[in-house]
Amino acid sequence: MLTEQALKARSNSCCELCISTDPLSVYPVPPTSDLSAQQCIYVCHLCLQQIEGNADLAFNHWRCLNDSMWSQEPAVQVMAYRMLHKLSAESWAQDALEMIYLADEVRTWAEQGIAAAKVSGPTRDTNGADLQDGDDVTLIKDLVVKGANFTAKRGTLVRNITLTDNPQHIEGKVSGTRIVLVAAFLKKA
Repeated sequence: MLTEQALKARSNSCCELCISTDPLSVYPVPPTSDLSAQQCIYVCHLCLQQIEGNADLAFNHWRCLNDSMWSQEPAVQVMAYRMLHKLSAESWAQDALEMIYLADEVRTWAEQGIAAAKVSGPTRDTNGADLQDGDDVTLIKDLVVKGANFTAKRGTLVRNITLTDNPQHIEGKVSGTRIVLVAAFLKKA
């Protein structure tokens, strides 16, 4: 109960990621050694559901990370960094990742969670087939590539893919440009 009181005071009773005042709860940022306020954040239900993977990512909701990534609290910085990695297919999230500054020990803490998430789930195509580095995939729908001014057409073969930290995304080269693709829009060749 002391942790929640400390977090409530630190956050002014707002979500530390999106500043919502909806019902808030304590989230211990893994891996934790204790449940102190220094290793926890105070988050709203919407953020919590998406952090834990119990809801689909609402990409526009997470634009709040452009502000929360500058928090002075290491636990908030860690979660902002991890969520930006999950959203790395979005150009604004990539830009934020390039700008974010983390002290060495905070970056190590943030990357431990990313590595654990990578181990936790395989990357699967639209049919549920496991994808591996070096596989070839085919696009199952036309995809507009933001920032590159072209559309990747359905049926395009993407050779020699690379898995990312996010099991929902892969990287591959389309029309000479290396882009991040959503695995759900791909079929293993």
